[in-house]
Amino acid sequence: MKKILTLTLLLALLPFLAGAQEGVKKVYDGTLNQMDQIDKAVRQAKADGKFVVCQVGGNWCPWCLRFADFITKDADIRQLVSDHFVYIHVDYSPKEFKNDPARKERSEKMMKRLGNPGRFGYPVFVVLDEKGKVIHTQDSSFLEEGKGYDKAKVVRFFKNWTPESVRQP
Repeated sequence: MKKILTLTLLLALLPFLAGAQEGVKKVYDGTLNQMDQIDKAVRQAKADGKFVVCQVGGNWCPWCLRFADFITKDADIRQLVSDHFVYIHVDYSPKEFKNDPARKERSEKMMKRLGNPGRFGYPVFVVLDEKGKVIHTQDSSFLEEGKGYDKAKVVRFFKNWTPESVRQP
């Protein structure tokens, strides 16, 4: 009887446990040509008087997904980003390279264009000006707190790299 009750309880909780395992929303699209994605964001940033933030990583990276979720759920950060940046998630998924040589080549070109930011780990944030020039690479470990991100550190990062802040005398 105890076994049946335990099994019934586990089956009843299964949908909730499965949902918890899914975690946060996947935000990286490995089918996109990263160079085209960046070029499009730069054109948009130039038209809007903003900079571009490339969050480089992949759906394989829990910290990448946590950051995307963190800045989406916090209204202050979401507004700060929206006001000053064109924000894109640029996929870098090396495990996929063995199956797709063209993707490997595109990814290598993209990383070179962004100044090889992978040396800092993932996610890594690359700020581009309105001409597409790399002006800053941010190691995400400096924004972390415990098993998440620190709001004050994240806000400071974004505020320090707005077009207005960079152009101050």
